Amino acid sequence: MGDRAAKDALFAEFAAVGKALGSPKRLELLDLLAQGPRSVEDLANAADLGLSTCSAHLQRLLGAGLVTARRDGTRIWYSLAGDDVAALFANLRSVAQRHRPHTEQARRAYLGPDDTKQVDVAELLRRAEAGDVVVLDVRPAPEYAAGHLPGAVSIPLDELEDRLTELPEDREVIAYCRGAYCALAHDAVRLLTAHGRQARRATDGVLEWRVAGLPVRAQAA
Repeated sequence: MGDRAAKDALFAEFAAVGKALGSPKRLELLDLLAQGPRSVEDLANAADLGLSTCSAHLQRLLGAGLVTARRDGTRIWYSLAGDDVAALFANLRSVAQRHRPHTEQARRAYLGPDDTKQVDVAELLRRAEAGDVVVLDVRPAPEYAAGHLPGAVSIPLDELEDRLTELPEDREVIAYCRGAYCALAHDAVRLLTAHGRQARRATDGVLEWRVAGLPVRAQAA
């Protein structure tokens, strides 16, 4: 029979990961880091956090082994410790979606009505390879630079209306963003269809593609 103290110590290690995940803002930071490495300043801005608060959350994630940090001059950059951390976050969302009744209500409140057409990853990749669609990345430019689908065009959502002429009118646009719970692609498709463009959104995004091992390439320096 195993030693009780040793077993308690083992389960305390598991619990440390669970405790680090027990904050909505820390989960949002993991979602952002699934897109690629980010500086503390970028993460604070994207997550609507003060710099010191963001740093404290990142230290909790670092202490749990979920992220890594590196210094570049005066800036500190954080990354996920591995794709298994992205998978952990994706699985946590799926469990909440299946077992917490209010998750779907919250999802709909955030993403809006199901008024946009969608396309699964198999069709997206097939049509992108054939070149008969425009694959549109509507995340902020730093996230595109950190990793995107090969051949994807970058037009952040907040620039899309002013840059519509950059998209050919004779091809369907398939928009994608961070993942299945990201509103950017939904809003992009609504904007595009309101301007008479043929558009759909990907059912998932960079988080899910990273977990699945699909090709996501960083922008050349």
